[in-house]
Amino acid sequence: MKFRPGYLALAPLTPLGAAVAHAALTPRKTSDYQPQPDPDRAMAYAEKLSAMIRCDTTSHANVCEPEKFERFHALLAELFPLVHKKLARTDIDGNLLYYWPGRAHDRPIVLMSHQDVVPAEGTWTHAPFSGDIADGKVWGRGASDTKCSVMAFFQAVEELLAAGYEPANDVYIASSCTEEWAGDGAPKLVDELKRRGVRPFLVCDEGGGIITEPIGGIPGNFAMVGVFEKGKADVKFTARSTGGHASAPTANTPIARLSAFVTDVEKHAPFRKKFLPEVTAMFTRLAPYAPFGLRLVMGNLWLFAPLMKVVLPRVSAQAGAMLRTTIAFTMQSGSDAYNVLPQEATLGANMRFIPHQGEQESLAIIRRLAEKHGLEMEVVHTNDYSEPVDIHGEAFRQVERVIGETFPGLPVSPYVMTGATDAHFYQEICDSCVRFAPVQSIAPERISDSTTRLLTCSESMRVQKSKISLYGPPRRRCSMMESMALSPQDLIAPRPKRIPLTPSAFLPTENLRTL
Repeated sequence: MKFRPGYLALAPLTPLGAAVAHAALTPRKTSDYQPQPDPDRAMAYAEKLSAMIRCDTTSHANVCEPEKFERFHALLAELFPLVHKKLARTDIDGNLLYYWPGRAHDRPIVLMSHQDVVPAEGTWTHAPFSGDIADGKVWGRGASDTKCSVMAFFQAVEELLAAGYEPANDVYIASSCTEEWAGDGAPKLVDELKRRGVRPFLVCDEGGGIITEPIGGIPGNFAMVGVFEKGKADVKFTARSTGGHASAPTANTPIARLSAFVTDVEKHAPFRKKFLPEVTAMFTRLAPYAPFGLRLVMGNLWLFAPLMKVVLPRVSAQAGAMLRTTIAFTMQSGSDAYNVLPQEATLGANMRFIPHQGEQESLAIIRRLAEKHGLEMEVVHTNDYSEPVDIHGEAFRQVERVIGETFPGLPVSPYVMTGATDAHFYQEICDSCVRFAPVQSIAPERISDSTTRLLTCSESMRVQKSKISLYGPPRRRCSMMESMALSPQDLIAPRPKRIPLTPSAFLPTENLRTL
């Protein structure tokens, strides 16, 4: 885009002119990071992951199935003998905690994963527990959510132990077996850490990842680091009547009132949209990589925020969910016969709370709407949003640094988790719970847990090992994404320049040889 002489000088005369000038003067950046696969190592790691997928660890709410996880634990011991020989292992009802002592104990890191997977339903290209390796991918339930994380952590530690490495600070690897149904696994691990007096400097859980084109029109790969997650609630709405026969229907039947309620909610969108500081930072960081039109809008939210509040939810459900509390209607029940009017009909919904309208306010808003339509409302389960990580704080800066050193050319941006993880249980003992896994997603809104791509396996573990280097092994999951990466990076790598070893820094594993 060309500007005539004097155009920019006139720009500040109007808000739009100032925004145009700012966009024009913002240098266009490109994300030039591309995965550097090591096919041989990737295949070796894929075979381990395949074995883990073949071990069925499906979990069901409030059902105890210890034998499933005993088999999985035995497999872990077989695949990663050094980890199980040299690290202290604690098993709390199938939930695992490994301790790797460091040279110091004041800034421990906790790296999380979970062993359990959701039930496999529907039609599968490959059997859900086959662990097939085909078309450059590992197929099966848990491939990305999150046995790839479990495998990557253990493999990284296994290789570092083989190299005789000692972390600078304590490392804890935590892996629950009830994550998929928000069970008591993670709370039990947190209680154990509290009992030991452990207050982590950093907790790294699932959530963000390496996302290709995080916003439509912005090309390249970006490391999107989750800095908080929305709260959630399961809510049940009930409509009652005297019932009757369908041949003589009355007005305002239970199903009609429930339908009117749903229409009201979806038509009028009762929750307020707002650009939180973390969301604003995300758009600000991504703006220089966008074409001029997007750069103009994203880089000038002071002017275009009202427009973005309207447009974003229409073009991206993921981005729209970062601006407001959401409610999704997911379950319903009524009469058991086509010709019978039900005396009672119910509707289930899942809500996700945003910080500017948290649990109490969001529930109050939806309750008023339910009462307007003559419905009863029951909150089945609820928890509020997690506190945001300070994106200007030391922990986030260290994560940002290690990503930059490990994946040259990969831009880093904060990211809002619209889903739920076990990490929110850890905020009781840690102020910096980040959600990031070095897995590459082809699209942030394509959700899949059936495959993990092989060709970038060797890349992802570079971050795993980097985090281990000083504080411990990182945690990986990608429940939101179709993973395209998986496992450890070369321990033996070209030696870069010497980097000082300090308690406040992450270092890539390839730097270990220089210290």
